[in-house]
Amino acid sequence: MPLPSHIPPAPDKPVSRLALSAFRTHAREVQRFVLRRVRDRHDADDLSQEVFARLMRVENTELIRNPLAYLLGIAAHVIREFRQRKQHQCVVFDSAIAESLADNVELAPRGNGAGNSDHVELQNWLDAALQQLPPTHQAVLLLVKRDGLSYDEAARATGLSVHTIEKYLVEARARLRAIMKDL
Repeated sequence: MPLPSHIPPAPDKPVSRLALSAFRTHAREVQRFVLRRVRDRHDADDLSQEVFARLMRVENTELIRNPLAYLLGIAAHVIREFRQRKQHQCVVFDSAIAESLADNVELAPRGNGAGNSDHVELQNWLDAALQQLPPTHQAVLLLVKRDGLSYDEAARATGLSVHTIEKYLVEARARLRAIMKDL
């Protein structure tokens, strides 16, 4: 992502200095972070630009001690908002869930036949199962599976060790299987 040459920075403002420095130093890392999560180069470019645009709106720049961590936090919010907008624009089909339900019909939500294909009912069913997990297990599972964080990134985000992240994921999956059998 090249620095736009037609827009000269205003180095007299702290936010401009911070943004220019952060862009020069961390643009590639932000771009890779976003691209790993959205998997479309055009969307990643747009979202990366939004990250730096939001950085430009920061009023109190002296509170930012670690610009990369701050940028990745902004990026995570931008990606989440993007996914929410995209989810509302189209029907989501999760082939992994469909295959799992096809292989394990006994795990499907109970009710009339039409309700099983309804995405809203399936989402509610999954939400109910997730809510029954301990908060730490739920957080780890969502960070890794929904947000696409690596084990290392999830460990940094939660303050847990990579070993604990792996352990919680195994436990969360086992508990979800047990919960799903009871629903």
